[in-house]
Amino acid sequence: MERENLVLLADAYKYAHHKLYYPGTTQIYSYLESRGGMFDETIFFGLQYFLKEYLQGPAFIQQDLDEADGFLQQVFGRTDVFDKSKFQYILDKYNGKLPVRIKAVAEGTAVPTGNALMTIENTAPECYWLTNFLETLLMQVWYPCTVATLSNQIKKVVTQYYKETATPGAEAGIDFVLNDFGFRGVSSVESAKIGGAAHLLNFSGSDNLAGSAMAINYYSAQKVYGMSIPATEHSICTLLGREGELEVFRHVLRTFPTGIIACVSDSYNIFKACSEYWGTELREEILNRDGTLVIRPDSGDPVMTLLAIFNILFDKFGFTTNAKGFKVLPPQVRVIQGDGVNYTEIGNIYKALKDSGISAENLVLGMGGALLQKVDRDTQKFALKCSSAIVNGQEVKVEKSPTEMDADGNITPSFKKSKGGRLKLVKIDGKFKTVNQDDEPGAENLLQTVFENGELINTISFEQVKANVNAN
Repeated sequence: MERENLVLLADAYKYAHHKLYYPGTTQIYSYLESRGGMFDETIFFGLQYFLKEYLQGPAFIQQDLDEADGFLQQVFGRTDVFDKSKFQYILDKYNGKLPVRIKAVAEGTAVPTGNALMTIENTAPECYWLTNFLETLLMQVWYPCTVATLSNQIKKVVTQYYKETATPGAEAGIDFVLNDFGFRGVSSVESAKIGGAAHLLNFSGSDNLAGSAMAINYYSAQKVYGMSIPATEHSICTLLGREGELEVFRHVLRTFPTGIIACVSDSYNIFKACSEYWGTELREEILNRDGTLVIRPDSGDPVMTLLAIFNILFDKFGFTTNAKGFKVLPPQVRVIQGDGVNYTEIGNIYKALKDSGISAENLVLGMGGALLQKVDRDTQKFALKCSSAIVNGQEVKVEKSPTEMDADGNITPSFKKSKGGRLKLVKIDGKFKTVNQDDEPGAENLLQTVFENGELINTISFEQVKANVNAN
């Protein structure tokens, strides 16, 4: 596939900035941070994808620039905004390799909000305008960071309930509790790739093949990380109508007589399916299988539906009580909830199970749109701001500190205050802190160069990113 035309990958207003920066400007230095949001830490992930896909090597060619020139003249309807010579300089002097330096925290690191995650600066004084020209594209790293963070926070919830209710040793199953069902629910194949790979930093269950492929192609993953199982959909289970549902269930069991098989069971009546079909007619066949049947409800209130289903299944299949005093179905039967699942509801579900004496190990989850699509840049309040510049040979500390009015008419300082100066991310007594480059001289700058003048530096493998996540 052809690369996108980098010259056109910016917000239109950026093209006038080469004129709007004050005369004598030779460097713009900016940083990326997550200013707060849903969670108090953010896992940094995805930058290497954007660097490899869009920026490395010659980032654009003469044909791109010529095409962009005609296009942008039409955008502005005037000839004094876009200056082709600015990009021509990069082509002629650097063969299209971008004269910028990008530093970033190691991917997979969980950093408390309010800290610098990445910095970018131009390395050629003539290209002062290039730093923030790249904001539009590089800001999109908010997406894999946010998905990785959300998935990780869910893992924390699941792990907590396993600790409280699950059989000792069952923790090995946590890796497959949250399954990515999001490919069809995202806005693009690229989103499926990036978000899918972000999820695989935390869990191994995924029907989103694009995520595993992205990890291999952009992070040199040594294997396919997203794993799945045979499973039905409604087109299978409704094929013989209401009267034929039992026959379809029987066919499903016999098609895969061993291993894990999931079957959607709410086509007509989930409670009848659990009680009469799975729990009576097919009970012995299920209990005699070398494998697990995973029953899937797909409608109704998740908490109420699951509690009712578990009561039926305990009644029909029996249960053991583990060392912590919670009920566990026989290993041949489990349940997957994939409808209406989001971060809040997951907490509600596991709390309801615990309150009802049901172990967390009985349930796995599928999550689609809420994992990969119902997030935005404000979920973790991402921003990229200039914090330092060189103007007429002098280094200038750059920051904004807005004053804002609230709904009651009170005037207060805004949370959107930005940092000033050249920054570094350090760890002092085990805690992350963003400081100016001259502060904390003994502390290592955790923002390491990953891109310089068209070349990737310090590339990271998917295995190392996962290890960094686990080290959190």
